[in-house]
Amino acid sequence: MDEGFWHKKWERNEIAFHEREANALLAIYFRNLTLAAASRVFLPLCGKTLDIHWLLSHGYRVAGAELSKIAVDQLFSELGVEPTITKVGQASRYSANNIDIFVGDIFYLSHCILGEVDAIYDRAALVALPGALRDRYAAHLIEITDRAPQLLITYDYDQKLADGPPFAVSHEEVARHYQQSYELKRLASSDIKGGLKGKWPAAEHVWLLKKKELRFAAREGRVRGP
Repeated sequence: MDEGFWHKKWERNEIAFHEREANALLAIYFRNLTLAAASRVFLPLCGKTLDIHWLLSHGYRVAGAELSKIAVDQLFSELGVEPTITKVGQASRYSANNIDIFVGDIFYLSHCILGEVDAIYDRAALVALPGALRDRYAAHLIEITDRAPQLLITYDYDQKLADGPPFAVSHEEVARHYQQSYELKRLASSDIKGGLKGKWPAAEHVWLLKKKELRFAAREGRVRGP
């Protein structure tokens, strides 16, 4: 799977993955991040999700990363605002009141370009990537957000039954990616009614990832992990 896969999806309007309303799990579990008013929330691989509308309407600031310019143009059109567009590194930043969306490969983003974020909401990014890219993505996300806390949604099913996306991400894989940087807590787990894409038995999981505090080794004068 390469960039062309997603560009073609948007060009052909093959976006069954785009939900027609804000995700119900966002409304239920977002409060577990315990964010202050006007906190800045990062949505990786955001598309034109209506979750952005929900966050803005609840007083949060939003940052996003999206490969497709078509998706971002549609997002701002549906928000009813005209963005200011600037070139930043190898990406383009579309900005309006309380929102910045970076158009381009997420791996081009740095902490400096993205800016400070208070939390990450990953509903459709980790599960959108094949295995090898998930390893790279998770490490990159930790780096560019300085281990900001996450609300993460994953699917688990027999990958042999179907190709992704969305891909199956097991509990063990979540731990492999994130347990060194975060305290992991599974907030919810439920079977998907009718199966994934109406075909395959699958479960949906909601994870809360809270930043682990680093400990200092006083005598050695160096930082140690948890």
